Amino acid sequence: MSDGTPAVVAKRVDAGESADLSEITDLARAAGYEVVGELSQSREEDAAFHFGEGKVDELTALAVDADAAVVIVDNRLGPYQTYNIGGKLPEGVEVIDRFTLILEIFGQRANTRKAQLQVELAELRYELPRAEAKASLAKRDERPGFMGLGEYDESREQDIKAQISRIKNELDAIADKEETRREQRRESGFDLVALAGYTNAGKSTLMRRLAEDLEVGENDDLHPDLDPTAESEDRLFTTLGTTTRRAETGTRDVLLTDTVGFVSDLPHWLVESFKSTLDSVYRADLVLLVVDASEPVEEMRDKLVTCHDTLYERNEAPIVTVLNKIDLVDPGELERKTEALRALAPNPVVVSGLTGENVSALADRIENELPEWREERLLLPMSDDSMSLVSWLYDHGHVENEEYDGENVLVEFAARPAIVEKARAKAADVRTGGAGTEAGAETDGGRRN
Repeated sequence: MSDGTPAVVAKRVDAGESADLSEITDLARAAGYEVVGELSQSREEDAAFHFGEGKVDELTALAVDADAAVVIVDNRLGPYQTYNIGGKLPEGVEVIDRFTLILEIFGQRANTRKAQLQVELAELRYELPRAEAKASLAKRDERPGFMGLGEYDESREQDIKAQISRIKNELDAIADKEETRREQRRESGFDLVALAGYTNAGKSTLMRRLAEDLEVGENDDLHPDLDPTAESEDRLFTTLGTTTRRAETGTRDVLLTDTVGFVSDLPHWLVESFKSTLDSVYRADLVLLVVDASEPVEEMRDKLVTCHDTLYERNEAPIVTVLNKIDLVDPGELERKTEALRALAPNPVVVSGLTGENVSALADRIENELPEWREERLLLPMSDDSMSLVSWLYDHGHVENEEYDGENVLVEFAARPAIVEKARAKAADVRTGGAGTEAGAETDGGRRN
């Protein structure tokens, strides 16, 4: 849809609740619509129209008065509800629901093959029940056009199912490659940290702040997929795919990945369509859950619940809540919000990605929360192979001490357990293949973060 297309937004909430149209308005603007009117209703869902039929008549009058080309409903509409509302609206006025709108935004932002496939998969999963509804309406000889459902093609259902199967196979192949890449990164000594959170929480800005002191270019040969930029804009869904950069947190080598923002009330089929992207969160070593601290506390609570719901069950990593944008909040208010959210966000880190305030404390927290490293001592004979192993340890772990006595080198280091095991194997190779004193390996039994 071109920028500036006039649209009316509407929302139904259950009886006794109050409707908030701010998010759907932001989403509509993010998709390029100009919101020219809004309407809400508090009542139980009507099976035929979603709203009450009288409220749909009001919606029609509002669309006519505002000369709207689109009606955007901030709810999930069934195919027959879409059809029935469309039957009330003037000819040519399109009806779309919340998820159609989100898919439209995703489609505009999909710049990689994986993102494009995920959007296409979600669109097809959304369209399938509507194709089935159109088939049913066609059998009843309903009038052409299907009131916003689109034209009917009797072969469309099978086409959709075939395309879904094809895209899932391609996405599975991409996911397998990405999982292999994750394991290669871990084997290279990197810890994987994912930025997650509600859309527009400031994840991309925070990522730039954490990564600003290190050039990704030094790892281009090892990790050619690393993207040196992450957009930071005040709009929803700026980040659709994933962006990975190397971050300096202290002793650990960290790869930080920024991902698509969460949004409330997403159906299972939509989350499932973006599983490949969300895997970078689910399978990280640590998740930073970023929340906009400048928002009202109830909004923060609702968004934290949405994030936890999205992460629940699949997420394998510890979660650290990061209250971002503290430059927009006075200290007293921030303290009150932190206390009010303690059940959902115990012991959060408060930062400003924009100004850099407290980002060093966040780096320390990342170090403390990452999976524990093992401490090791290797006694090696003095040889070129031993020096190569010491160099390898600097690249894949944290060398704390090295001592030389003329014939041997003692190296003390900390690394993830898999790296320690590789180091021991390499030390054994040095012993069997090198000259000089026999190499040995000692484990002090200690563990550290």
